[in-house]
Amino acid sequence: MKKTILYTLLAGTMLTATSCDQEYLNPSAASETQVTTDINGLITLCNGLQYRYSSTRAGVLYTAITASGLSTKELTVLNAGNGDEEQLRIGSGSITSNNGILRNLWAQNQLVKANADLILKSVATVSGDAGTKSGITAYASIFRALALGTIAQFWEKLPVTTGDNAAFVTRDEALKEAIRTLETAATALTATPVSSTFTTRIVAGMDLANTIQALIARYSLMVGDNAKALAAANKVDLTKKSSFNFDDATQNPLFFNTFGNRNVTEPVNATLGLPEALRPVATDKRLAFYLSNPAGVASGGVNLGRASFFTANNAAIPVYLPGEIQLIKAEASARTNDLVGATTALNAVLTKTTDAWGIGAGLPAYSGANTADALLTEIYRQRCIELFLSGLKLEDSRRFNRLAPVAGNAASQVERTRTFYPYPLIEKDNNRANTPADPAI
Repeated sequence: MKKTILYTLLAGTMLTATSCDQEYLNPSAASETQVTTDINGLITLCNGLQYRYSSTRAGVLYTAITASGLSTKELTVLNAGNGDEEQLRIGSGSITSNNGILRNLWAQNQLVKANADLILKSVATVSGDAGTKSGITAYASIFRALALGTIAQFWEKLPVTTGDNAAFVTRDEALKEAIRTLETAATALTATPVSSTFTTRIVAGMDLANTIQALIARYSLMVGDNAKALAAANKVDLTKKSSFNFDDATQNPLFFNTFGNRNVTEPVNATLGLPEALRPVATDKRLAFYLSNPAGVASGGVNLGRASFFTANNAAIPVYLPGEIQLIKAEASARTNDLVGATTALNAVLTKTTDAWGIGAGLPAYSGANTADALLTEIYRQRCIELFLSGLKLEDSRRFNRLAPVAGNAASQVERTRTFYPYPLIEKDNNRANTPADPAI
């Protein structure tokens, strides 16, 4: 797909246009040369990465959480007139290549990655202190990895390079590319701490060092590198927050577009969309955190999802949760037959009463069978509850080999209605030679 990326210094955002063979310039925007040859311009572009990734209904946070939530029964559609959401809820063959949520999920991630690539290409050549360059490198690397990793959670194959007729690689290859990007950034950040020049001019909220290790752990788990996942998870300081921050000008997209009303989507009920064997117990304190009414019935016209990180325009959304890191440790340990380590990490999630984000199950320690299979089932269950509406559940459902949907078989679709998504029409139209065939379901 041919893309022209226009850079504006206003509000730290980036504008894009798609064209066949000509560039349309915004007269109020700086040129690529002006922005990428100046360290202040690169900081502005870094802020733009977060804006594009995290804000608006077209952004990655909204589309990833909505798509995963609808495809895995976390969410239901309140108004069938929301056609794109309804397609995702029904799933199977109902999802078209022109689905607007999937189009935005694909395109916005591709644009984030393209701009991160440009920043990383340019940072070595601009004038500026090493600490500021280190911050720019770490920040752009995080968003490059997030873009690659998010697409890989929803599609079987994707491009990892920017350009006309880009070749596709497998999702495992893309995830490994994301991990390499993060590891390079971690090395640079250790060698050269971030300067105050960078931290005072970048959008607040992101803990660079901890986020890099958390994402290495997340994506290593997805590709089955359990040793690397465990090593990275052990480097994350669980007392520290890392977040996408919002205000009344750049609103929390889930609150503003969905959970601040009862017109689009809403959590299914107090079961969190889980089958009977995996449902949370009534005494699980996380129900009161994730649902506006822990009984699972909307009360007083308040959306059930108006809770947790979606309570106001200025509510922060975590990049990762302490519970995710503990459950990565548990899963990586169980998959390498360290049952003691798996149980210890699992119990850290079950028994905690709070954490840096105020999440705590307050439950007894694990008392099930001391086998890898039994532990992995409980770890999946806890991921579904602890990481509710994080956008990770579709990936989790595949990785834990949960019941896979079969086209035309409703009984097979009780846990998820898709396995991977069809490729967006915009990619098919602009990259016909390389876009793979759509998956059956």
